[in-house]
Amino acid sequence: MADAAAKTGTLETPSGKWSGDENFPVGSWLLPAGLRPHVAAYYAIARTTDDIADNPDLSPEEKLRRLDAFESAVKDETPGEPIPATARRMRESLAQTGLGPRHVVDIIAAFKQDATKQRYDDWDDLMGYCMLSASPVGRYVLDLHGEDRSTWKASDALCNALQVLNHLQDCQDDYRALDRVYVPETWLREAGIGVDALDADRASAALRSVIDRLLDGVDDLMVQARGLPGVVRNRRLAMETAIIVRLAARLSALLRAGDPLAGRVALSRWDFARAGAGGVVGGLIFGR
Repeated sequence: MADAAAKTGTLETPSGKWSGDENFPVGSWLLPAGLRPHVAAYYAIARTTDDIADNPDLSPEEKLRRLDAFESAVKDETPGEPIPATARRMRESLAQTGLGPRHVVDIIAAFKQDATKQRYDDWDDLMGYCMLSASPVGRYVLDLHGEDRSTWKASDALCNALQVLNHLQDCQDDYRALDRVYVPETWLREAGIGVDALDADRASAALRSVIDRLLDGVDDLMVQARGLPGVVRNRRLAMETAIIVRLAARLSALLRAGDPLAGRVALSRWDFARAGAGGVVGGLIFGR
């Protein structure tokens, strides 16, 4: 696959995942119709570059080459050269909205890190990754809505909490398919286990203690994240963020009660419906 892509000049390696596969709303109907295409463009380039980083058939060097090409295309550093359609749409979107490429460059930097970094030492190391892989998403949406950058702090907390929850959902798949482990190695060692504990049919008591420790970190982030709907000015965005806060809290509770090694721990349609109703009410209270 890698050789074929290199010969044809194709940079994308689509996994088949799309917004419908995500835990949380991506450009939902709550957002203003005029902004949804821009959110879709951001999601598309994030999905495309993430797929490159997660492709097991590409070497780290080839992944970095392709990711560098996407970054250069978005920053318009290679005028006159063919660029991927997702990068072109993102560049056009940035020109239309007047936003700079920072939030795209940051998320591509996270995927470059995924291409070469397989382990994370402690919570701070993991949060450093989340500040590239998750926080830029919320910041982009806030900037797109013209929100004050004072909202970034609560948004970062929410996005980083979501990222840790996603890592816990996928901890076994990431280890088996990519030999990538986001669970802090220091915490595993302190529990007397190694990364191979993720390969079991069920979480051991020791691994369970590490999972709960990560969820404790999520709970700390959620304290600040819950304030986000109250500080955004746009009523629709307040609704959207209120829904996401509720979904994150519900998924955290499910992971606290469930075992991500024994089976997929995921939100149900009822969880989405209940969070949606509560979030709309919350947005009506907070938004302006």
